[in-house]
Amino acid sequence: MELRVLRYFLMVVNERNISRAAEKLHVSQPTISRQLKDLEDELGVTLFVRGSRSIDLTEAGEYFATQARQIVVLADKAVANVNQTQELTGSIMIGSAEAPMMTTVAQAIARLAVSAPQVHVGIYSTDANEVHSRLNAGVFDFGVVMEPIAKDDMDFINLPGTTAWGLLVRQDSPLAQKHAISADDLVDQRIVMPQQHGSIDYLANWLGASDRELNVVATYNLLYNASIMVDAGVGATLCLDGIINTASSDLRFIPLAPRLEAKSSLIWPKHTPLSPAATAFLRALRSLLPSNH
Repeated sequence: MELRVLRYFLMVVNERNISRAAEKLHVSQPTISRQLKDLEDELGVTLFVRGSRSIDLTEAGEYFATQARQIVVLADKAVANVNQTQELTGSIMIGSAEAPMMTTVAQAIARLAVSAPQVHVGIYSTDANEVHSRLNAGVFDFGVVMEPIAKDDMDFINLPGTTAWGLLVRQDSPLAQKHAISADDLVDQRIVMPQQHGSIDYLANWLGASDRELNVVATYNLLYNASIMVDAGVGATLCLDGIINTASSDLRFIPLAPRLEAKSSLIWPKHTPLSPAATAFLRALRSLLPSNH
């Protein structure tokens, strides 16, 4: 089993598409397909479930992706440590929920671009559920998630700043005239809810009663799409402030009362060695944090 084949495999895991993986690797699609088939034959397991448009990992594939990522990271780290004079290169993939606190992460990326210009950073916008899954599969190096979320199997850094939960409504909604939204205001509304389990539990606790149920007509994982549903009249969306710019739009964000704040964290798997590029990013991020953070 060669490192080159593991890199092919991990690129396909990341892209979920052989054609895109082949394009990024600058090799032919038949080459990738043949190498993956040889790898499955060598291991004696099926790594992928191949669909018409994308491919997904089997349970064995999820496990092997985690192990393969660690092997490649260790190999890259060993090479970098042997040749300290070589300019730092590599790539970092960050899976991120939509959060205003991404500002600190963006500043760290900018600082890294100065100290290590050959390192490429990719941002993949998704929800915390997929961030967790892809971190464990070795696809993401880091994740940015909204609290509360279970972090028992993760190392983490709490990012500075907070934002507030509120309701995104159309300007012609009766609620648009309010300065704050109470739990009672939501009872008769058509609600579009976030999909993240931690957020759902957090909001349920804010409602203040176990038997209080909302009329949830749709769910979302990216707020931009949810804002389109609000604009189309599907319902009002429970969401975080500072993500959708409502200026010059037909939408209005109204905070919840009592105020419900949200924080975010940068997370990465425990006991998984970081690549030199990922270590450099983490160093850049920590340099931006307050001394007591």
